Amino acid sequence: MDEEVQLSFAQLEHEDKQVQYEAYLKLLDFMQLEVDWVYEVWDELVVDLDHKDAHKRSRAAQFLAHLAKSDYEERIFDDFNKIWQVTYDSKFVTLRHSLQSIWRIGLAGKTQRKLVVTNLSNRFQACIDEKNDTLIRFDIISSMHHLYMETEDTKVKKEALDLIGLEEREKYKKKYQKVWKEDM
Repeated sequence: MDEEVQLSFAQLEHEDKQVQYEAYLKLLDFMQLEVDWVYEVWDELVVDLDHKDAHKRSRAAQFLAHLAKSDYEERIFDDFNKIWQVTYDSKFVTLRHSLQSIWRIGLAGKTQRKLVVTNLSNRFQACIDEKNDTLIRFDIISSMHHLYMETEDTKVKKEALDLIGLEEREKYKKKYQKVWKEDM
């Protein structure tokens, strides 16, 4: 791991929130491509999924989702449920940030993609009784759209459109359809 990446991880602990945020953005930028330092941070990120600090839980889930494409040991299969649990976090912003990034795990391969789509689909169907279910459903449909745009996997598109068809509230059905408007 080079010094700039190390510094960015260290700055996540800085007392200045702006320094933390800039480090977070820099790390996400580094993780856009495959990285060779994935396992230097993986275990600590997994531990942070249960941290008392919601920011650490959120960042850990997002970073692990981004790092999945670098996960040649396929540890994601052992740790997916821990990441997925953060999408049910008691802090709604943590829940959403995790849910909005989990689709990136599906970029790591077909099996990972199937795991993500299955969980997103099940959550879409089950979340109707959750507080803010429409935002959760919107994030799920948007995540599936991002995954489709990156992979062009027609199974992802079909699943998302099938889920939209399950929405009984016309107002929200239209909102979800807008995400896929150009692809419908």
